[in-house]
Amino acid sequence: MLLCGPSGSGKSLVSARSGLPVLRLDDFYKEGDDPTLPLVAGSSDIDWDHPDSWDAEVAVTAIVELCRTGRTDVPVYDISLSARTGTEAVDVGRTPLFIAEGIFAAEVITRCRELGVLADALCLSRGPVRTFRRRFLRDLREGRKSVPFLLRRGWRLMRLERSIVARQTTLGAYACDKDEALGRLAAAAVGRRPAAVPAPAPTPTS
Repeated sequence: MLLCGPSGSGKSLVSARSGLPVLRLDDFYKEGDDPTLPLVAGSSDIDWDHPDSWDAEVAVTAIVELCRTGRTDVPVYDISLSARTGTEAVDVGRTPLFIAEGIFAAEVITRCRELGVLADALCLSRGPVRTFRRRFLRDLREGRKSVPFLLRRGWRLMRLERSIVARQTTLGAYACDKDEALGRLAAAAVGRRPAAVPAPAPTPTS
């Protein structure tokens, strides 16, 4: 189960309440000294909300290994340091279903579908103002970045939230609120098939 949505939309909360094993896709961020990290347009800030700040290939490898063996080693990422601080084992045992959650989960929907490991893909949406407040309080509490950075990022993401959700649904995620997401997760956990995840729309050709 891939669970995406804007930062602060409640992915971790829904994952915890589902009772399913969880793979944190945010642990696959690139490190802060990686020369390929994108910048926010017109700024010296690293754009941690751009898919290029994240290692999709390594994340997909971990998802597939978990699906096929029930265990994989993943990085431990410290967001406040923008660095990987070690590795840890994720073991989902014999469960047929686990959640891979993160803001870039939608980026790997097509690849996971092609590899035959996708059960469902959900995009959480709470509304720009509620998401802004929840994200800022969480990031402040956890000391993720400096307050000026958090305010700049929060304001930018609040204005972009609808386009973020639109992109993720275009990539194949089903947009829903917390309650519907929990319902679909519960149904999948007992083997009931949710509504089909739509394939991404074909890119127009000139």
